[in-house]
Amino acid sequence: MYLDDAEISRLERHLAEAFGAQQVRVQAHEKLSGGAIQENWALDIQVSGGPRNGSHALVLRTDSASGVAVSHSRLEEFALLKAAWDAGVCVPEPLHHSRDQSVLGKDFCLMRRVEGTAVGQKVVKDDSLAGGDKERLAEALGRELARIHTITPATHSFDFLGLPEDAPAPHQLRTLYGYVDAIDRPQPALEWGMRWLNLRLPETEEVVLAHRDYRTGNYMADETGVRGILDWEFAGWSDPHEDLGWFCAMCWRFGMRDKPAGGIGSRAAFYRGYRAESGRRIDPAKVYWWEVFAHLRWAVIALQQVERYLSGEEATLDLGLIGLRLPEIEIEMLDMTAPGQQLPSAQDAEAAA
Repeated sequence: MYLDDAEISRLERHLAEAFGAQQVRVQAHEKLSGGAIQENWALDIQVSGGPRNGSHALVLRTDSASGVAVSHSRLEEFALLKAAWDAGVCVPEPLHHSRDQSVLGKDFCLMRRVEGTAVGQKVVKDDSLAGGDKERLAEALGRELARIHTITPATHSFDFLGLPEDAPAPHQLRTLYGYVDAIDRPQPALEWGMRWLNLRLPETEEVVLAHRDYRTGNYMADETGVRGILDWEFAGWSDPHEDLGWFCAMCWRFGMRDKPAGGIGSRAAFYRGYRAESGRRIDPAKVYWWEVFAHLRWAVIALQQVERYLSGEEATLDLGLIGLRLPEIEIEMLDMTAPGQQLPSAQDAEAAA
């Protein structure tokens, strides 16, 4: 799939003006795989004149034909990426954003392209990543997450991000209640999960900027380690344990059940990196709560993705096939919430360390 000649010409003229250049030429472009919610295009451009004179490998990110609830716009995502870049998080350098509909017919943003592997199924099986030391990769990802969590309501304000009405956990759970209630067929497993979570709400919570999709599949890695944290369209104010639980949830281990840190390593390594960078104490009971929540949230997102396909707005069969994953997500959530299941304790956290 390619941009047509008219779109390329408009983009070249727009970037020349944005970059203060005499001329910009798009030498190659290709739609990238992945991006279930957004479209990503690899661009190789040549800039003549101005401060960005030279060759650049970029990614152009724009909207798909339809989206899911709570997904940020491209301009909002760009603002979050810029904040993360300024905070020292390993992210692709944000370069430009535009709401000029005359260029591509929709908003878009540009960032520098980073090399590596992001596909989850490949990442968990590739033993060359991080020099063959996946524990080192898990620890590095813990450190990157801690850097994201240095962004707080006290340090940053985003006009498109409202603070939770109360604590993050009940706020997020109420949001999922609304989505499940809107589904026109019974969802007993999801109802059970919501009841379990509601009865065990965390008592105290801190509020930071959470990535809210921090997982294997949303970072680039190569033989040197982490190259970039990707996909910020769900980021929002929440408890830091939400990101810890999402990363460790079984649904994001890609079959590597014995490697709880994203299918690549141990909790000990992931937690070690996070604690060393942040100085925070990790509450294992809170992580467990957010892991259960992760399966519930992923189940709701899967149903929303299926609806995008069934509505005819998106012809991508991958979106329809996501619905086939719902039973395995539900089974995992039911296993975690079975009667008699004990939440981990502080002693478990010490053992993991």
